[in-house]
Amino acid sequence: MNILAKQSFRKGNGAMDILLTGGAGYIGSHTAVELINEGYGVIVADNYSNSSPEVIKRIEGAAGRLAAYDVDAGNEERLQQVFLKHQIDAVVHFAGYKAVGESVQQPLKYYENNLRALIATLKVMKDFRANTIIFSSSATVYGTSQAVPFDEGMDTGCTNPYGWTKLICEQILRDVAKAEEEFTPVILRYFNPVGAHESGLLGENPKGIPNNLMPYIQQVASGKLEKLSIFGNDYDTKDGTGIRDYIHVVDLAKGHVKALQYAQEHRGMEVFNLGTGKGYSVMEVVEAFEQANGVKIPYQITARRKGDVAESYADVSKARNVLGWEAEKTLEQMCRDAWRWENGVRSRLENEQFAI
Repeated sequence: MNILAKQSFRKGNGAMDILLTGGAGYIGSHTAVELINEGYGVIVADNYSNSSPEVIKRIEGAAGRLAAYDVDAGNEERLQQVFLKHQIDAVVHFAGYKAVGESVQQPLKYYENNLRALIATLKVMKDFRANTIIFSSSATVYGTSQAVPFDEGMDTGCTNPYGWTKLICEQILRDVAKAEEEFTPVILRYFNPVGAHESGLLGENPKGIPNNLMPYIQQVASGKLEKLSIFGNDYDTKDGTGIRDYIHVVDLAKGHVKALQYAQEHRGMEVFNLGTGKGYSVMEVVEAFEQANGVKIPYQITARRKGDVAESYADVSKARNVLGWEAEKTLEQMCRDAWRWENGVRSRLENEQFAI
């Protein structure tokens, strides 16, 4: 392979070429669109374990050209080949398993995959002197004993293996940043991403019964599931159901663009919450979905899930003040875009026998 003949997918404005590990997934694909729209060159490395190569075509349909490789981020040798082909300036690391329930049932699977993917990526980045990484973390690192809203300076702790993999990865990044002066990790702690791209080309399509509220509601609305299970209505909240911070996936994707822009001008590690700073109860989300889309969501109240907390929402002042970012889309828009995806394009995707 001719190392000197590296490809560039830049649009001519001097923007960086960015590698998205796991870039064909739900959040990764939306972030790819926003990066392309901002003039960045996008390279995707994904093993398609929870997505499909067809997603790449849909990203291009929504935004424009990119490069994509069927590569597991945990495979150093394969990842090196991607770096040899491109002049990669930074990495946005999405690669990892993400189902909380499955992580409890199969903890070794989660620890092995999620830690291996990050460590392999960091080793290859070091070999090629790529010093910037945006890391996909989670609000689960705040545990269950914190008072809302959660801010980045709070103590951390987790209730499930998925959360622990995120927190351990954060510690790995922190340690590397201490050891290597030029290394710049930006950690983004997501709250609850929902919705879909307004084009209808990209959205969330979980396998089996969804772990998260919005895709669960979508599948009930479309008749794929009979009714929604609401886990507990006896919390100390306005209507007894749990309160969470739901953020439109496009707003979340734009947060990654802001994080990259920040990393271009700064060195060292930073942590940011990405949420709306507002909490909505399960019943409020159900009612908003019904009103926005004119559909009825049958539901049943079941027992609380172990580890669930009454309230979880973000303090987003740091992201607003430092990154110049804040969520813009409303809960109504989240519900409408989610239903457009579920009711329209997704049904055709299933006929094509692939999942995003």
